Amino acid sequence: MGSPADGAPRRVRQLRLVVEAEDWEAAVAFYRDVLGLAEEEAYDGDDGARVMILDAGRATLELSNPAQVRLIDRVETDGVQSPHVRVAFEVDDTAAVTDELVDAGAELLATPRETPWRSINSRLAGPAGLQLTVFQEPDDGVTAPG
Repeated sequence: MGSPADGAPRRVRQLRLVVEAEDWEAAVAFYRDVLGLAEEEAYDGDDGARVMILDAGRATLELSNPAQVRLIDRVETDGVQSPHVRVAFEVDDTAAVTDELVDAGAELLATPRETPWRSINSRLAGPAGLQLTVFQEPDDGVTAPG
């Protein structure tokens, strides 16, 4: 199978991360209303079933080996261990967004700091059991690992 770089058509059109949120309304308030992810669709189903699809901008899948995860954990948090899956959001102002998310109930795991790849990253524990990295890229267009 080819990649889009070699002219082959894309097979995957969207990455959708599906998260079970026991306190669904609190998760919606946090991710939609505080973080600012735009609501694309929402549905109610039988037996109280509810789902909301939020637009998180461009999606990527970052695959890291265990050594890279340990490196990022050291750099971002002085060693707070990542779970198997961590969600990273690129923002314009890491410090301001981090403060807003903490005010909305996220647990601060690590304050914003400059990484060796020059992004400004913070780490939080958010609703629905997600560990979050909030990051701001340098203005020179360099893309860094999250």
